[in-house]
This record gives sequence, C-alpha cells and structure tokens, in this order.
Amino acid sequence: MSGRRGLFLWPTLALWQREMTRFVRQRNRLTGALATPLVFWLLLGSGLGGSFVAPGIEGGFLRYFFPGTVVLILLFTAIFSTVSIIEDRRDGFLQGVLVAPVSRSAIVLGKCLGGMTLAAGQAALFCLAAPWAGLPLDAAAAGRLVAALLLGGFALTALGFVIAWPLESTQGFHVLMNLLLIPLWLLSGAFFPARAGAWTGWAAAVNPVAYVTASVRRAFYTDGADLGLVPSYAAAMTVAAVFAAVMFLLALRAVRRGGPESR
Repeated sequence: MSGRRGLFLWPTLALWQREMTRFVRQRNRLTGALATPLVFWLLLGSGLGGSFVAPGIEGGFLRYFFPGTVVLILLFTAIFSTVSIIEDRRDGFLQGVLVAPVSRSAIVLGKCLGGMTLAAGQAALFCLAAPWAGLPLDAAAAGRLVAALLLGGFALTALGFVIAWPLESTQGFHVLMNLLLIPLWLLSGAFFPARAGAWTGWAAAVNPVAYVTASVRRAFYTDGADLGLVPSYAAAMTVAAVFAAVMFLLALRAVRRGGPESR
C-alpha cells in the first residue's frame, strides 16, 4: 500500500514543485498576470463608474468590477499555466513521465495543483487592494475568499489541461483560449450583471465560470445581501466543485487515452 501511495504522492509533489520552480525562474509572469487586469480595473472602472448601476452594490463600477478582475487573474493564470503541457511534450519531458511507472492521476493532479497554487496566489495578492475598492476584507471574508480562489483555480486549471492536452502548437492554444475565455469571462457576471429574462441571464446560468465569479463576489458579502441574480456562496461553491470534479475526470480520461502523438 505504501508503494502505491509513493507512486502517487511523490510524482504529484514533484510535478507541483516543477511548476513552482518554473514560475520562480519566469518572474515576468507575475507582472503580466497582475499588471494587465490592474490597468483594466482602473481604466474601465474610472471610465464607467459614473454611469454604472448594479443591484445591491454601491460604490460604482470600480467596486463591482473588483471581484471580476480577481476572476480575470485567476482565469488567465490557471489556464495559461497549462501551456507548459505543450512545451513539455515538445521538449520530451512529458513522454518521459508517461512511460515512467507513475500513476496517470498523479500527473493530472500535480499539474492541476501547480496551476491552482499559482492562480490562487496571484489572485489573492491582488485581493489585498480590496479595501481600496471599498470591499471588506476581514478574517471571515478572507477565509471564504481563499476557499473560492483555490477551488476556482483548480477547476480552471483542469479546464486548461483538457484543452491543452491534444494540442501540439502553443499558437493554436493561445488562439483557442482567447476565443473561449473572453466570452466565458464576460458572460460570468464579472464585467456586467446578468439580467433576468435576458439571454445573458440564461448564458450566465449555464456558464461554470459564472459560479466561480459568484463565489468570489459573495466572499466579500453576506449571503443575505441582495446581489440580484448572483447565487449564494454555498450554491456557487457547490457548482464550482462539481465543475472542478468533471474537468479533473475529463483531464484524467484524456491522459489515459494518450496525446496527439498516439493518434
């Protein structure tokens, strides 16, 4: 039993550590992940602040858009951390891992935990500016926020894994991600609230990223707050957990079926 645990635990930790080491050696990733959303938040928030009204939320667009900016950081960091799958395949590292006596679930979990750690860490760093946006950040809010960021980061990294695994080109990955991620983010309630009866409301209801956004937004408020169509914290976390589980299982299935070189 201990041998089986070793075949799962140590490869998982090794792949997680590899993601951390790669990030430390590429510190410009932190600047890119935080600077662009920060500029978006300041410019769009300042420009639209005087004309924006959201149910149950005072303080203008800067305050409303802050949780959406946190999700933007979470989304892009988690998804684009999986581009390393394509790079590892090109460099031959991934093939070496696949032929080793290593559990396939350890490969998926190690990569997902690495992306989750990076995404949640960078998003949490941005959250330190929440009081500046007029959002409370006490101990209770911080605990709920950390849980939401970790769960959302894992789910989104697993989503990126599923998409990156069959691809051979990083250019194709970036094109596909931009085509997919921007609509998912825009229709998540991050940039504008979902409207009851409108098609955007239905789109948000079936968009899994909307529940990641809702869990982050609700972390700053009590469940009793009137935030329009935003689900409660518990409901949003439940759907996000289901989304994470489904994406992990799909990633595991993709790995067991093999990469593009096997077809």
